[in-house]
Amino acid sequence: MQSPAQPERTPDGRYIVVNGRRWRATDLEIPEHIAADLRRHLAAARRAVGAARRNEDEAAEGLARSRVHTAAVALGERGTPWWDQSPSERRERWAKGAAELDAARTDGVDEGRAGG
Repeated sequence: MQSPAQPERTPDGRYIVVNGRRWRATDLEIPEHIAADLRRHLAAARRAVGAARRNEDEAAEGLARSRVHTAAVALGERGTPWWDQSPSERRERWAKGAAELDAARTDGVDEGRAGG
């Protein structure tokens, strides 16, 4: 039985279903601690998009959208479908994305907090 906190999945596990719409699921092979960190990056980047839009800052919005894309690709939700990648390609995808996002964090890129 599926947990009420988890979205419905298609039988093959490749997609989640939200309000009747299919969305690509996160790669099931990503270790949970890495997936959790990537989800934090994704949420922060989405907050940064919103803040940039409220501030009408197109440059900041572009950077934030790039971070959203990087996190979504690392999670396997965009780009080459994770089920079409070899195990080594999948590991490389999430490791590269996590490293890039961590580097952006340490380079002082605002994680989406107001006034940052």
